[in-house]
Amino acid sequence: MAHGVEAIIGLEVHVQLRTRTKLFCACRNAYGAEPNSLTCPVCLGLPGALPVLNGEAVRQGLALGLALGARLQPVSTFYRKQYVYPDLPKGYQITQGPVALVEGGTLEIPADPLVRGGGGTLRAGIERAHLEEDAGKSLHGDGRTRVDLNRAGVPLLEIVGAPDLRSPQEASDYLKALHRLVVFLGICDGNLEEGSFRCDANVSLRPAGSDAFGTRVEIKNLNSFRFVKQSLAFEIRRQASLLERGEPVIPETRGWDAAAGETRAQRTKEAAMDYRFFPEPDLPPLGLDPGEVEAVRRMLPELPEARIRRYRERLGVSEEDARTLMQSPAFADYFEALAGASGDGRAAARWMLGEVSRVLNERGIPIQAFSLEPAALGALVRLVLEGKVALGAAREEVFPALLAGEGPADAIVRQRGLGRVPADPVRLEALVRQVLAAHPEAVAQIRAGRDRLRGFLVGQILKAGGGALDPKAVQAALDAALPEFLAKP
Repeated sequence: MAHGVEAIIGLEVHVQLRTRTKLFCACRNAYGAEPNSLTCPVCLGLPGALPVLNGEAVRQGLALGLALGARLQPVSTFYRKQYVYPDLPKGYQITQGPVALVEGGTLEIPADPLVRGGGGTLRAGIERAHLEEDAGKSLHGDGRTRVDLNRAGVPLLEIVGAPDLRSPQEASDYLKALHRLVVFLGICDGNLEEGSFRCDANVSLRPAGSDAFGTRVEIKNLNSFRFVKQSLAFEIRRQASLLERGEPVIPETRGWDAAAGETRAQRTKEAAMDYRFFPEPDLPPLGLDPGEVEAVRRMLPELPEARIRRYRERLGVSEEDARTLMQSPAFADYFEALAGASGDGRAAARWMLGEVSRVLNERGIPIQAFSLEPAALGALVRLVLEGKVALGAAREEVFPALLAGEGPADAIVRQRGLGRVPADPVRLEALVRQVLAAHPEAVAQIRAGRDRLRGFLVGQILKAGGGALDPKAVQAALDAALPEFLAKP
């Protein structure tokens, strides 16, 4: 970022709700159906068709508002937002305004130390979250444009973030935290490729320390955390370069060209007057029933941040690993079951983020399709923790055999002769002395104070023992023999 310039960033995130039907009609809310097969007079905007609000969409909006600590408006209204595109058959979009179902709220994310002068957390503001219907989709190709209206009328929550973000990193972290929240609430499938979770990014620059806002540019339809980060970084550089040359920043909508690595102008920014908002005459104001709000509150699951905190405090998992384990509700649930089955949260996390993730990536499957039950894998993790099988053997031989359905972990260990047996003290001492004599340079470095070389020596002794030695016994034997070698000149 240019010296003396501060970026002001706010994100508008469109979340497709996981309802069975569309927002104002009984058409299925589904992805991938035959084009224009999920339509009816209501979502096609045919004369005389009247909208009826989907109550489940309202409940899902309430769940988000409660999770964000927002104000739930007792009465909110629907408006018509006028604009003419081929994929908007009515010529207007039904949205909420000027009062939304959800107003205010905050989302906690890491503060970017590069722009904040220190770490810690940032409570990024949420201005509002309002219900609205999606438009259809224009498909361009072969010199023609085709329109698929299956998505017309699909329920969305547009979550408008406050301009509290100051870097592409904070924008990316904000988007990931919001994505995690809506997925764990169960109100969105979070599929970025299918457009279930997408955002528009607003960015402007101003002199550092100023309270005024610069000229805002909007980057439309970003459906990747990486693209959000890249497009904002480019746009900040572009605007800073214009300002340094004394040229104005034009208020406009731009698109992100991932192949070229740049934003490109699409059209000048619309003002509110361009949309000609007016109240939707076919829908009454939306009034909230306090009893229904409390019912939604009681149904809320444990929120992601609370779950991360519990993993750290009760299971001893690091902050970074805890967040990685929250990649999906099913993945987090499997981890918890594995931690319970193995009796060790940190060991369970290592297996989840190591061997289990490797298999999922290699096979291109989600955790729901993983063939091993947590109890079966937990039994193997326990064998390792109890010193009954070496970690290397567990990973390289027992785990693949478990996946192949060759039986429970203890049977596989027994059949393959992988179990550790109590070490012969005389043989173990001889192995230790053999390794110490073979690595005088490691002994010399330990003598000089580099004590971490002990780990290297333990590894060499375990290797010499064919993986059948107990690391604790090896450590004890090394501690007994090492002083003699350290005393030698």
